[in-house]
Order: sequence, then C-alpha cells, then structure tokens
Amino acid sequence: MANGFLEGTDRFVVEVNTNAENRILVFIDSDSGVFIEHCIALSKYIESQLDRETEDFELNVSSSGVGQPFTMLRQYQKYIGKAVQIKLTDGTQMKGLLKSATEAQIEIFDQAKNKNKKSKKIEPGELFTLPMDSIVEAKGIVTF
Repeated sequence: MANGFLEGTDRFVVEVNTNAENRILVFIDSDSGVFIEHCIALSKYIESQLDRETEDFELNVSSSGVGQPFTMLRQYQKYIGKAVQIKLTDGTQMKGLLKSATEAQIEIFDQAKNKNKKSKKIEPGELFTLPMDSIVEAKGIVTF
C-alpha cells in the first residue's frame, strides 16, 4: 500500500513493523532526504486506506534515520562515496568509504590509520570486497 503511494518519488519503504497491540511502524528512506511533510503525507494516505471502525490502531511513519542498519540494497547504494560502518559474521568491524554495492557484494575502502588523532574525517585506505552474506550489519556514519 505504501509503496504505491511513494511510486514516482525517490522515497521508499525500508521496513514495516506491527505488534499485538495494533501498533504499525513504517520506516521510509529517500535518495535525497526524508522530511516531516513526507511522513505526514504517507501517514494520512495509509490511514485513509484502513478502517478504524473495524480495528483500532496506532500508526507511526518516520524516517529510517541515521544510525539505523541498512536493510536493502538501495540504502547501500545511497551511501556510495560516503562513510559506513560494517560488522561481519566473523566479528570483524570496519569503517571506511563505500565504493560500490550490488546484490552480491560491496567494495569498501577501509579507514586508513589517521595520523591526526583529532580529525574525525574518514580517509580511504585499502580496498576490500565483501560478500553481502558476510555482512551482519551496515550503517551510515555521520561526520562533522
């Protein structure tokens, strides 16, 4: 239902969660940013498609947010050229710049050892190719 409403925009549904208390959580993302107006419009649309007379519910539509793990390829692709943090199945953790992302694998420039300890900027180091099935969690990193 939400995907149809978002069709033709650069916004997309990342995740939908429901629970026994009829709480519906819808998380959306966008290639160019999610604004409160986008969340309100989608919330109104979803509410118009549901019948509160039949079943009461609580609806919350929000951005997937910075720091939330990626759940789909499109989120990886949004971060190409940007800083990411990766956790692998063997327990290894990496920070670096995402070079590419496909259904099968990602390429990431591992964070180079920074000589300037005060700098938070991620500098690219060695290039690694990681199969998608070796990634437990990936998140974008915000740098200031």
